[in-house]
Amino acid sequence: MKPLQTTTMNVHFIAIGGSAMHNLALALHNKGYQVTGSDDTIFEPSKSRLEVKGLLPETFGWFPEKITDKLDAIVLGMHAKEDNPELLKAQELGLKIYSYPEFLYEQSKHKTRVVIGGSHGKTTITSMILHVMHYHDRDVDYMVGAQLEGFDVMVKLTEHNDFIVLEGDEYLSSPIDLRPKFHLYKPNIALLSGIAWDHINVFPTYENYVEQFSIFVDSIVSGGSINYNEEDPEVKRVVEASENTIRKIAYQTPEYKVENGETLLETPEGELPIEVFGKHNLNNLAGAKWICQHMGIDEDDFYEAISTFKGASKRLEKIAESKTSVAYKDFAHSPSKVEATTNAVKEQYENRTLVACLELHTYSSLNAEFLKEYKGALDAADVAVVFYSPHAVEIKKLEEVTHEQIANAFQRDDLIIYTNPDDFKNFLFSQNFDNKALLLMSSGNYGGLDFDEVKDLIQ
Repeated sequence: MKPLQTTTMNVHFIAIGGSAMHNLALALHNKGYQVTGSDDTIFEPSKSRLEVKGLLPETFGWFPEKITDKLDAIVLGMHAKEDNPELLKAQELGLKIYSYPEFLYEQSKHKTRVVIGGSHGKTTITSMILHVMHYHDRDVDYMVGAQLEGFDVMVKLTEHNDFIVLEGDEYLSSPIDLRPKFHLYKPNIALLSGIAWDHINVFPTYENYVEQFSIFVDSIVSGGSINYNEEDPEVKRVVEASENTIRKIAYQTPEYKVENGETLLETPEGELPIEVFGKHNLNNLAGAKWICQHMGIDEDDFYEAISTFKGASKRLEKIAESKTSVAYKDFAHSPSKVEATTNAVKEQYENRTLVACLELHTYSSLNAEFLKEYKGALDAADVAVVFYSPHAVEIKKLEEVTHEQIANAFQRDDLIIYTNPDDFKNFLFSQNFDNKALLLMSSGNYGGLDFDEVKDLIQ
C-alpha cells in the first residue's frame, strides 16, 4: 500500500452520503486525492455537495466491482452493514479498511491534535475555537459535527497546517470497529466539557458510558494536556483519577450578568457584551479560551474575536424576534442539553413567559427506561410541551411510550403532551406570543412543522 501522504492516493468511501463521510470525501478531493464512493441513499445537503465536486455515485446501491486492488484505502461509514458487498470484497482483496476516525488520525499523526470531547458542548466549543482562529486569520485543519457559519466545509485537511481541531464524538467508529471515535485520535491537547448519559442503545449502562471518557483521558499522548470543566462532578472525578502523565487544567464558568436581554462577560478589561447566552455557553466559552491560548491566541485577542461569535448552527438559533417576543430553535434532545437550553432562555428573558416545546425524537429519548433521565429538564419553562410521534416509536421498534410515562418522567403536573402533529401545530398557532419567549427543541420537525410559518407568529 502506498503511504497516506502521497497526493495521488485512491480512496473509496463505503456509505459516502453520511454527514461526516461526505465531508471527509470532499476534504480529500480538495487535497488532490482520487475519491470514489457508494451509498444506497443520499439526502440533502450531502447530495448536492457531492454532485458539485463530481463525487456523487451515478447509481445508488453497492457495487463490489468498484472495489479493486488499485485502491489504496477504503473508508467505511457507520451506515454500512457488516455484510456489505463492497466491504466483503475489500476484505477478500486484503485492502486497508479504515473507519472515519482512523483515517483522520492517519491524516493528522504528524500534526498537533486538539480534541474536544464531552456529552454536550463539544460542537459549540469547537465552533468557538474555529471562529477565533478564523477571525485572526490563523489557518488550522479541522473536523466538526455541524455546518459552521463562514466555513464552506466541515472537514479541512492540508499538508502544511500544524494544528488540527477535532470534535471528539463518543459514538462508534464503524460496523467492524466498535470503539468510540474519540478513542482513536490520540490528542496532544484535549478538553472534556461534561458527561451525561446518552446513546442508551450503544452504551447500555451509565458506568459503561463513563468508562469511555476515562479511556479518552488515558489516550492523550504523554506530556499532553487536558482542560476540564470542574463544575461537572463526573468530569472532575474521571480526569483527576487518571494516572496518565499529562497536565490537567481545570476551568469553570466565568463571571457574567444579564441586563435587558444582553449578556455581559466579566473580563480583565471590563464588561464585554457577547452574542451567546446561558450558563452552559459561558462555561463552553471558558473551555474554548484555554484551548485558543494553547494554540497561541492571547486573552485579549480571544475576547475580541469571541464577542462576534453568534453560536453554532442549530444551537440556540434565533429564528424570529419582535419588540416583545422572541423565538429560538435548538437541536437539544438529551436531558442535560434540554435542561441547560431551557434554563438559558429563561435567564436571558426572565420577565417573559417561556413556552418550551420538546420533541422526543431520538432512540434514547423514546426509550421508556431512559425517559426518567428527563426529570426536571423543563422546570424553568412557564409552559412546558412535549411532542412525540407514536409512528417514530414504531419505526424504531420500541415499546409504545404512554402519556403517563412521559408525565411521570418530567414530574410536572401541568405538562402538555401531544402525539398528533396537527394538534401540536394548532396549539402553537393559537398562542398569543406577546411578552413571551418560544423555544423549540428537536432534532426533527414535530411531524412536519414549517419553521418559516412559526416566524410569522412573532410580530
